[in-house]
Amino acid sequence: MRGGGQLEEYAVVLKGVKKVYGGAVPTYALKGINLEVKVGDFVSIVGPSGSGKSTLLNIMGVLDRPSEGKVFVGGFDVSALPDSKLSYIRNRYIGFVFQSYNLVSRLTALQNVELPLMVRGISGSKMREIAMESLEAVGIADLAFKKPYALSGGQQQRVAIARALATDPRFILADEPTGNLDSVSSAMIMELLKKVNAEMGKSIVMVTHNMELAKMTARIIHIRDGLIEKVEEVT
Repeated sequence: MRGGGQLEEYAVVLKGVKKVYGGAVPTYALKGINLEVKVGDFVSIVGPSGSGKSTLLNIMGVLDRPSEGKVFVGGFDVSALPDSKLSYIRNRYIGFVFQSYNLVSRLTALQNVELPLMVRGISGSKMREIAMESLEAVGIADLAFKKPYALSGGQQQRVAIARALATDPRFILADEPTGNLDSVSSAMIMELLKKVNAEMGKSIVMVTHNMELAKMTARIIHIRDGLIEKVEEVT
C-alpha cells in the first residue's frame, strides 16, 4: 500500500524503526531509527562494530523486518507485506552491492548480470541487451564473457554494480563495497558509484568503515548503539 504521494520523492524512509532480538534478555539492535533518503541522494552510514549498521542495511533492503516502526520503499509501506511481496519489492526497487561481490563462479560476467532479469521474467535477446548495456555503463563490456576467476577484484565489483543496475532499481544498497579492494581499486569503485549517482540519478546508501570514502558522499549518517548519533552534511 502506498504511504502517500509525498513519500514517492524518497527512495527509502524509516519511521521509528526498532529491531529486537529475543532471548532471556532482549537485545535492541536498533532503538528507534528515523531516516529519509531522497531520490538522487548519496548517503553513507558509518559507526563502530556492533552499532547496528548491518541490521539497518538489512531492514532498508527488505531482507529483514523491523520489530517496531515502518519502512517505506518507493512510497510503499513494506513493513507488513508478505514474503512474496517483499521479493517483488527487492527485485523491482533495490539493487545490492556486497563486499564479497556475490558472483556465481560458474557463470560469465554477462550471465551474472542477467540473473536478476531472469528472476523478473525477462528472457532471450532483451535480457542480454539489458545486461550488456549495464556492463557498458560500468566500463567492462569487453569482459562480458569472462568468468569471475579471470577478473580482478575491482572488475568483479564492477560486474556486481552492473548487476545491481540491470533492473533499473530505485536505489542501491552498497555494503562495504570497497572492503576487499586495494586503495587504487577502491578509489575507482567510488568514482564509479559517484557517476552512477550523478549521471544515472540512482540513490545510493553505502555502509563503510572508511571515513575517507564516506566523505565522498553527500551525507554521512553516524550510528552508535542502535541510534543515529548525528547526520553530517558533506560540503
